[in-house]
This record gives sequence, structure tokens and C-alpha cells, in this order.
Amino acid sequence: MLLASPRGFCAGVEMAIKALTWMVRVFEPPVYCYHEIVHNRIVVDRFRELGVVFVDSVGEVPEGAPLMLSAHGSAPEVVAEARARNRFVVDAVCPLVTKVHHEAKTRAGKGFTILYVGHEGHDEAIGTLAVAPDAIRLVEHAEDLDAVAAGIDDPERVALLAQTTLAMGDWIGIMDGARDRFPDLWTAARNDLCFATTNRQSALTAIADRADAVVVIGSANSSNTLALAKVASAAGCPTVLRIDGPDELELAALGDADVVGVTAGASAPEELVDAVIAKLAPTEGVEPVHVTDEDEYFPPPRELREAIPALDALLALALGADPAAARSLGGPFAGDRSVRASQVLAELRG
Repeated sequence: MLLASPRGFCAGVEMAIKALTWMVRVFEPPVYCYHEIVHNRIVVDRFRELGVVFVDSVGEVPEGAPLMLSAHGSAPEVVAEARARNRFVVDAVCPLVTKVHHEAKTRAGKGFTILYVGHEGHDEAIGTLAVAPDAIRLVEHAEDLDAVAAGIDDPERVALLAQTTLAMGDWIGIMDGARDRFPDLWTAARNDLCFATTNRQSALTAIADRADAVVVIGSANSSNTLALAKVASAAGCPTVLRIDGPDELELAALGDADVVGVTAGASAPEELVDAVIAKLAPTEGVEPVHVTDEDEYFPPPRELREAIPALDALLALALGADPAAARSLGGPFAGDRSVRASQVLAELRG
């Protein structure tokens, strides 16, 4: 078996899961979350079991109830509405998505027409399109470019932005097509694709042409997971399976594969990888295939960090500890960087 590395949780998912876990531990249920915290069915179901209510409108959240906004980013009007009704609101948006929102707002303010490469209906795309709705046009496929570009009045003021979880091949194809049409096209100095998404695709590419079959672990509504399956197929792997977890893995679907590659999308916990490996039971062991190290760390959302001076004391009191001692230890986020979200999830289940 070939095991891709990096795989699984990215820094943004790590941050969001640990933040929601903290809210579950501190507040009486229910805790509310606008949209799924991350696009993984097993992670979402585990939080539901702990009293988290996932909603599609902040209007469903009672006044004063604790609310988290998902890692995919929310429309500005959603954030404003969330904060308007005396709620404790934590915005767990991934900083890389915030970067794209900032770019969209800035380019729109300078009179650019923005071509946004993304998937219609995806939470991240919905939030980004809402940042500058009059200036942004969605481009989902390369063949959409002609129709989208036809009505642009000033071809010298066109910008290209992207959903962070795209497959690199999709982004490059559309970017090249846009540059052919608009030679003065503005793009960010560093493209918008998430480094973790790109790293996982690179690691998968390194094993896909060696494998008779590839198993991609992650949910069907996870854009980066679907991108991984697409990358494996594009690399020539004859059999590609996308599964939520070991229960969906049909060994017969692997046929007579001698070498199986395994990876996981950025929202899939490592415990699922372990369970899939156990079910595959490779007779000749597991070969890790490592392409790069990741040491990116996103600290807890600003709202949690700012609330800590009061909340850590309350938490200490609830646990029968000394509030002053709790503060001296740096609060509940001391050592957060060394704590893995997969570990936190496993403890929640336990």
C-alpha cells in the first residue's frame, strides 16, 4: 500500500474543529453553527451528537445563543446579521479564504470585473461571490469563459480569483484561457489555491501512477476531496474510489489491484485513514510517500482569543480549579499548536 503524505486535516480545518470543540465544552447545548463546520459527514455527525445544531440561516439561531460561522467563509451580510442579536459569535473562516475575500473587495473597489473560478453552490463560493456581487462573475469550467467574458466592458481591468480548494489542473486551464482573452489580467502574486490542497494533490500524483487503485477518503460535498479523485484519474490510475470511511470501502471494487494508494481530503480525520488501512490489510506493508512538510498553524479565531481573560476563569471555576492559576497557565489555548484536531475528535467520541 502507498500512503500519501501530506493528507488529511489542513491548518484551517485544524483551527475550526478545535474552536468548535472548545465551544461545545464551555457552553451548555445547543451550540449553533452556520453551515457545516467542515465538509466531512463523520466530523459533522460527531458534533451533532454533542449538541451542535447546524443551520443554513442565522435567523434560525435564538438570540443570545453561541454561534460559530464555518471555515468556508460567510457572506458579509450573514456575518453582520449573526452579530446583531446579542450572540457570542466566533468566525472560524480559514485565513486563506479571508485573503480571497479581501482581494475581491479591493479589486471591485478599483473598478475591476472579477472572474471567480469556483463551484456553483459551494459554501466558499457563495460567501466569496457575496463580497462584491456586482463585480464578480462565476466561472466553473473553461468552456464558460467565452460567455462570461462577452459582456466585459473594460478588458484591461479584469481580475481572476479562485476557490481555494480547486484542482490545480482546473485552475491552470481556466487561468491560461483567461490570459489569452485578457492580456492585462490581474492575478494575485501568490495564487489563491490553498497550499494544503496543492500539497495533497502533489502527494497523490506521486503515488497515482504507481498504483493499480487509489482510495480517496472524504465526503462527497468536499470540493478538495473531489479534486483529489479527479487528480488520481487524470494521472492514469485505472480505479479511483471516493469513500467517507471504512464502512463504504468495498474490497471487491478494487478488483485484482496489487498496489493500492490511499490519501485523505483536508476535512477527513486521520482515524479514518487508520481504519481504512486496517480494512485493506496490506500483505506487504505500507510505504509512506512524502513530498513536503507542512508546519502552517492558524491560531484560534480572534473572538475566542479576546474572550479568554473572562472565559478561562469561568471554566476553571466550573471545574473546581483556581481561576488565577488557570490564567497563569495561559488559558485553554496554551499549547494549542501542539494539539491535533484528530486527537480532539477522538477524545470527544470517547
